[in-house]
Amino acid sequence: MNIKLSTAKASTLETDLTVIPVREGVETGNAVRELGREIRDRIKARAESASFRAKAGRRLLVQDGERDIVLVGLGTGTAEDWRRAAGTAADIASQTRAGSVAVCLGRGVNGRLEAAVEGFTLASYRFDKYRSDRDEAYGGPKTLTLTGSDLGTAGARERLKNTRSLCEATVSARDLINEMSSVKTPSFLAATAKRLGRKTGLTCTVWQGDKLEREKMNGILRVSAGSDEPGAFIKLVYRPKRKPRAKVALVGKGITFDSGGLSLKTAKYMEWMKQDMSGAAAVLGTMEAIAALKPPVEVRGYIAAAENMPGSGAQKPGDIITYRNGKTAEVLNTDAEGRLVLADALCVASEERPDCIIDLATLTGACMVALGTDVAGVMGNDPRLIAKLIKSGERSGDRLWELPLVEDYMSDIRSNTADIQNIGSGYAGTITAALFLRCFVGDTKWAHLDIAGPAFAEKPKPYGPTGGTGFGVRLLVDYIASL
Repeated sequence: MNIKLSTAKASTLETDLTVIPVREGVETGNAVRELGREIRDRIKARAESASFRAKAGRRLLVQDGERDIVLVGLGTGTAEDWRRAAGTAADIASQTRAGSVAVCLGRGVNGRLEAAVEGFTLASYRFDKYRSDRDEAYGGPKTLTLTGSDLGTAGARERLKNTRSLCEATVSARDLINEMSSVKTPSFLAATAKRLGRKTGLTCTVWQGDKLEREKMNGILRVSAGSDEPGAFIKLVYRPKRKPRAKVALVGKGITFDSGGLSLKTAKYMEWMKQDMSGAAAVLGTMEAIAALKPPVEVRGYIAAAENMPGSGAQKPGDIITYRNGKTAEVLNTDAEGRLVLADALCVASEERPDCIIDLATLTGACMVALGTDVAGVMGNDPRLIAKLIKSGERSGDRLWELPLVEDYMSDIRSNTADIQNIGSGYAGTITAALFLRCFVGDTKWAHLDIAGPAFAEKPKPYGPTGGTGFGVRLLVDYIASL
């Protein structure tokens, strides 16, 4: 899709669809004044007859000759409201099969540009590589024109470029999540990281086979033992040209398919388990964006990848894993495998002494019970880091909510035969999982994002279809940009 910036008035644009986002209470106000008197009067009459109120997500369609004009509700006009309004515009474009679309941003467009590009681009995403009818399907508009009084500057063009890079990285993460697990093995993720390194200049390191054994990456090895697919540890590094302002480590869970191992899931719970590597996808997507945006921050991405299967070599309940930092963990449930592989990556990340570690994982169903499918849980050992991540979530639309790391709950994961065990009694499962991970970060500032809910959409979202969402990419880029 070709995206253009323009300072022209809406009345002069020759497009199939003109979208005018309007705030609640001023439904036929300033934005509509850019149109001719005749169409303004028609919109006003239509709005009155339909009792149109510009609540978020509402729309009002009016025909003007060969083009459609649609008013889209902005609610109060936050950045998230603008993303959702642009997502609604993309949905209308799909319904009307518009070849060209204009979205009017009005005056003082700072922040609206980025939000509109994100909303429209991400709402237009489709994963259709396996559809036999995709050549016949509508592929979205060929041209999107954003018009506003402040869009004729070099700064606006730079912001558009950066936002497109961020959207492309989010789409890359979505594609990885949506790919079938028979393709995206741990070796596939490793190959993807290597290609990204060659393309962008990121340094890429992959450990597999004997190297994992020599490096005592025993969590990855034990979880992988029931599969014919070997596990992998992946590291990508971005270094700025000058001395970095900070050093950030990102750690992603990369379970490319989770059957539950010998603690087998039911068939229903396996249906979406191709998405159990969404944390890894978020790290890969973030590293792609960082390579394009080039912030003055050193960023290291670590991925622990494995396939959790119930083969003859699979680990058994009661097995004990000894980690490279000396900690031992008893495996009581092989379906609590994400924390077992993350522990390896957290050990390596902490050894390299970053300023902070942020891990992302589709870790617990308990987090979905607590926070639903739109909000991720965040826990950690540094209140300031957590507060900054929550702010980044508010700005980016990837929302977080802090859950407490209750110290008393450590007793729930103490083992009789090892230092810790990989499950607790069944209560506070999100918190006990985070407490398990904390055992492997040492004294490094650390935050854990449990993205089990928002990583994968089982029904369409305001600016995304069913499937992988790429949750975390825009949040992490925002956080790194704020340092």
